[in-house]
Amino acid sequence: MQKLGLSHQLNQKLSPQQIQFIKLLQIPTAELDSRIEEELEINPALEEGKEEESSDEPVAEEQFEEAAAEKDDDLNVEDYLRDDDIQGYKMQGDGPSDEEEKEFTIENQQSLQESLLSQLGFVKLDEKQTLIGKQLIGSIDEDGYIRRDLDLIANDISFSQNVEVTEEELEEVLFKIQNFDPAGIAARTLQECLLLQVERREQDSPGIVLAARILHEQFDEFTKKHYDKIQKRYDVSDELFKESIDIITKLNPKPGGTTDSELKTIYVIPDFILFNNNGKLELSLNGKNAPELRISRSYTEMFDTYDKSSKQDKKLKEAVSFVKQKLDAAKWFIDAIRQRQQTLLRVMDSIIKFQYDFFIEGDDSRLRPMILKDIADRISMDISTVSRVASSKSIQTEFGTYPLKYFFSEGIATDSGEDVSSREVKQILKEIIEAENKKKPLADEKLEEELNNRGYNIARRTVAKYREQLNIPVARLRKEI
Repeated sequence: MQKLGLSHQLNQKLSPQQIQFIKLLQIPTAELDSRIEEELEINPALEEGKEEESSDEPVAEEQFEEAAAEKDDDLNVEDYLRDDDIQGYKMQGDGPSDEEEKEFTIENQQSLQESLLSQLGFVKLDEKQTLIGKQLIGSIDEDGYIRRDLDLIANDISFSQNVEVTEEELEEVLFKIQNFDPAGIAARTLQECLLLQVERREQDSPGIVLAARILHEQFDEFTKKHYDKIQKRYDVSDELFKESIDIITKLNPKPGGTTDSELKTIYVIPDFILFNNNGKLELSLNGKNAPELRISRSYTEMFDTYDKSSKQDKKLKEAVSFVKQKLDAAKWFIDAIRQRQQTLLRVMDSIIKFQYDFFIEGDDSRLRPMILKDIADRISMDISTVSRVASSKSIQTEFGTYPLKYFFSEGIATDSGEDVSSREVKQILKEIIEAENKKKPLADEKLEEELNNRGYNIARRTVAKYREQLNIPVARLRKEI
């Protein structure tokens, strides 16, 4: 027998306005302009300019409150968040990523393939070889390597061009392409790439000759930095051996990344500006975060006129619905922008108070351990909200411009019982490694001992994690001659 029952269940919902606010909150200042322009284009009820104080026939408040009450169907929070990954929950103080710290980017004036195809045109080839050359160039990865097996490339030509080619024919054309610029292009392995570059050097130099022999005969030993074994094998002087190693280490392992390119500076647009006025910190939002937006008066009057007219006409009812929808959307967008400004200032103000000593002195060692929850608790906001602000915003100070992630770090206990920032520990770790004897670099166990001797209670696996975050290789690979 089927039984019926009742159960109570609470589901948190996000209104369309809240979703709009969340989306606006997470974008940085540099993208806000384009987002506002997009909204201005699709909503004629939204205009640039200061809001008017009042109108002769006020209709806004009551009508907008009524409109807000008639919301679209709410969306489930969990469904929404699944589509909008919150970056920052794992941001427990690793600081900015490598990508965020880059100040330059490569902008190609001519693509790698375009350059190679241009060079192919200057080589004397028959029709079949030209076809093979184009296929090989099309198989080159962005870093300049051909990683597909030649037999697979031969199959591609057979299926796509209905032309049978042998691996020998492919290699013949490949060797010609490997003479193109940049040096090392179209190599199939790192070893081949480096050899191609060395072979273009003056072969009457003893250092070049030895470098070529090392790459050809002792490549595995070289990658493991077993320099003593290599030098002993060739029985050469320290000076000549060091010269050959220097030649190899200065070769380009990714020849495809520097073809016909120029460096272009990326200018970071800060979201906040902090000014130290004789010891008093004054925080302000970047002006681009506070655009002047208003609701179109003509649309408001249009809605008022339509609303007071007869509702019997179907077309008129559709017009009223359209105008009302645009007015609602304009008000919601303006409110979301204002709420964004208030939230940004609250979060940043709390961070400044927490890290006050750093913002006064600019000394990294003054940064305190701080996680997202610390700020969320202080301002009574959800961690996800703080995460959205911290994951994509930056602040300009008298010491430079910093991403907000920079100020978050986990704590490490010291012998004195204090908690210090992991950033401070990383700095000490970096100093220890820089001061080590490069002929006998310190293993992670030794680094752990050094840090423990200085009062930092840290495990070897944590040392390894921080070393990797600092992009410092293991001891074996730090060894120098």
